[in-house]
Amino acid sequence: MRGSSLDREAVEAEIDRVRSLGFDALRALWRRTFRSSPPGAFTKDLVARFICWHLQEQALGGLDANCAKLLDGLARGDKGAADPLRRLKPGTVLVREYQGERHTVTVAPDGFLWRDSTYKSLTTIARAITGTAWSGPRFFGVQPNLGLRDPGEEPVTTRPRLRRDGPGIRSSRDPQKVQQ
Repeated sequence: MRGSSLDREAVEAEIDRVRSLGFDALRALWRRTFRSSPPGAFTKDLVARFICWHLQEQALGGLDANCAKLLDGLARGDKGAADPLRRLKPGTVLVREYQGERHTVTVAPDGFLWRDSTYKSLTTIARAITGTAWSGPRFFGVQPNLGLRDPGEEPVTTRPRLRRDGPGIRSSRDPQKVQQ
């Protein structure tokens, strides 16, 4: 059933039908679909969403093997399961304006390049810029959970903390475009 517009239209029509059902009818549909009762804590909306997701999965296909493996690892708490494509890569440019001065840090294979010197951690650079104890990943707007590690800190991702005058991450391919 993959790809056909008729199939997609049929799935969308069935989803609309499921969404219009009352809670008792949704519970009955759940029992027929999954051969068990829905969890008691599930709301009407959550039961409907779960059933609709199952319909889409059956009609259009489920998760690919890599995505399923990633989610399974994350569900087990495996921090190493994080997608390596989402980590900071050498060549990525981090930009932060602090007290009217723009600071540009380039991710290098062996650390971070700032003002023609290589540093092992973003925290060292943030402390040099501010003169106070700052978390480097926080200062440069990369959030914990994936990617490179400063000693004693959580891993960081490439998702910037969005602020009007705050940090941003610029792609090494297009230095004028801030990634989101």
